[in-house]
This record gives sequence, structure tokens and C-alpha cells, in this order.
Amino acid sequence: MRPSPARAAAPTAAERVRSILAAAHSMTVLSDGLHTEVRRLDGAGAMGHFHLHAPCEDPEARTATRIPVRLELTDIAPTPVRDRVRARVTVTGLLAAPYSARATESTCMEFGQAVLEDDRGRSYVDLHSLEVTELDPIATSEASMLTHLMDDHSELVPLLLRLVRPRPGSGMLRALPVAMDRYGVTLRLEFPRTHHDVRLPFKTPVTDIDQSGPQIHALLATARRLSHANHLPA
Repeated sequence: MRPSPARAAAPTAAERVRSILAAAHSMTVLSDGLHTEVRRLDGAGAMGHFHLHAPCEDPEARTATRIPVRLELTDIAPTPVRDRVRARVTVTGLLAAPYSARATESTCMEFGQAVLEDDRGRSYVDLHSLEVTELDPIATSEASMLTHLMDDHSELVPLLLRLVRPRPGSGMLRALPVAMDRYGVTLRLEFPRTHHDVRLPFKTPVTDIDQSGPQIHALLATARRLSHANHLPA
């Protein structure tokens, strides 16, 4: 009897928020009655425009006028899956001066809270959790890696599908990669009226982007071995 696979590790809420802040290409800033769309983050992510810091403890500073600010970011799958919105992140806080999208330096923002909303519900992340969480080494390369897989190696997706347990039913329309992180690859299985995601865990979490290729090849090698075993005579 083949042993059951270990439960797939997944990013924590803090890891997901950190990745979305780093990889986002655009965000909405709501502050001082203004609604500003920042569409080009120039590869620096949201934190290239905002420096988050803890609430000020100076009594004089705390009595000064401060302006509420809200950052809104949407995490969208880079592949053409059904329901491409994977998560939404909202970061709230305070500014000492009105926000300007033309600022040449990052704006200091007194952190309030970060909220992650996805298919698992709503999670709240504090500043300490964000500060102690290391950035996923795949986060800023995920989109290009998944589109490369779809555009140049789409024949590998059915191979990865062989790792899914239990096996998808005959009603499945298609399977596409929807996400990749340091813990593994996620496939979205689409059916006529619904869809669900399955995680294919790496043997060990990726700690450097250069490890992602070997980890993916290891998944493919396992899928090939399973396929070969299934065709051996009884």
C-alpha cells in the first residue's frame, strides 16, 4: 500500500501579505478624501512607496494632526484560470502629511493593521509578524514562472495532475497552475459549475530562487514514476 502523502505546508497569512506587498504592480491609496490609483510600482512593490513603522510613542507627536490612509491591493493569478482574484490585502494606518503619488521617497506610514481576505476567510496581520517574516524567494518571480510554464511547457501540467489525490473525476474540464510559493505549486481544477485548488508540496521549502527549478523537476520525476508504476503488470 502506498503511504499517504504528508499534509502540504502553505504560507502563513503574514507570508502571503508580505508576498503581495512585494509583488504587486498596482495599488489604490485612499487618504485625505482622495482616491489615488498607483498603477506602476516599478518592481519595488507597495513597500517601495511606503515605509511602515510602529505607532509613535512621543506624546507631542501623538497629539499632532495625522491623516488616515488605506492601501488596497488585489492579488490576481497570472494564468487564465476561472476566478483570477486570489486575495485582497488592505493596510491601514496614519500619515503625518497628505499622500502624494509624485513623492520621490517612500512615505512614512504609522501602521495600523493589515487584513488578508481570500477563500479561507479573513486574517489580521500585525506589524511585528510582517517584520519577522522573510520574503518568499519565489514571490516576485511567480508570475513569470507560471506564465513560462503555461506558454512554453503546457504539456507538463497534465503530468503534474497525476500527483493529485484523490484523482479528479471525469467531469473535470481543465487543470491550470494558479499559484507557486516556497512550499509548492497549486493547481486549479475546473469543473462545469465549480472549481477547487490542490497543492503539490515541494519536498522541502525553497530558501533561494535557484532551488525552485530542481524542486519542480522533482515533482515531475515523482509524477513520471507514479505513471510508470501504474502501467506495470500486476
